[in-house]
Amino acid sequence: MNPGGIGLNRTMPFSLASKTALVTGAGSGIGQAIALTFARAGAFVWAADVNEEAARTTVALIREAGGQADALKLDVTRDADFVAALERVPVVDVLVANAGIGHVGTLLTTSVADFERLLSVNVVGVLRTLKTWMPGMVERKRGSVVVTGSTAGLEGLVDRFAYTASKHAVVGMMRCAALDHATTGVRVNAVCPGRVETPFVKARLREYPDPAAAYREMASTQAQRRMGTPEEVANAALFLASDEASFVTGAALAVDGGWTAGMFPQQ
Repeated sequence: MNPGGIGLNRTMPFSLASKTALVTGAGSGIGQAIALTFARAGAFVWAADVNEEAARTTVALIREAGGQADALKLDVTRDADFVAALERVPVVDVLVANAGIGHVGTLLTTSVADFERLLSVNVVGVLRTLKTWMPGMVERKRGSVVVTGSTAGLEGLVDRFAYTASKHAVVGMMRCAALDHATTGVRVNAVCPGRVETPFVKARLREYPDPAAAYREMASTQAQRRMGTPEEVANAALFLASDEASFVTGAALAVDGGWTAGMFPQQ
């Protein structure tokens, strides 16, 4: 599905009207879909990405569809980038810590350097993001934070040692932050996708001799026998971000086609 074709004229079930949202990793995949969906729900969106050109592409898609957005260069491994970003965007109503990277490997095939790289982006990057903008939310006694976890943060996953460790950490941080700030008016939740047709997954599929067969094999691990779309994850993030989820905090919402529901026969 092409997220550029979403448009902003469809009636949204949840509103972010008059809110400012910042989405990290907004240059592609799930982050881009979240940025577009939030704009469609009425938010002014700051599309942040390590690739500034990709962030500008997301902004262009939003503006072409009638929404409001601006781009922000943000490498979540660099403190200096956060200092500069906070000067441009001192206050947000909705914060989405989505930036992350993947990795394939077992404990024995994953190098310490690769493990540390995953933690730097997926874990410390989320920490930096929350520590930069959550204080303003707490001070104003309102705000919604959504972190992008994974079903790999809810259970173990074969051949994804570093990635699974990083996403378990993300879900754990989310739950602690939600409890620590439960009485401040700031909610913290996680959306946990299963296998989704992101650019990373599509690139992986192209590495197989038979990409179509590889897709079918990956899809068979989910009860619905298909992968999800970035837009389906974005819709779940929109609910968590909206005021309609006012009594939801500390939740890890699985968007996984039934993957984590339990055992089911694979075909």
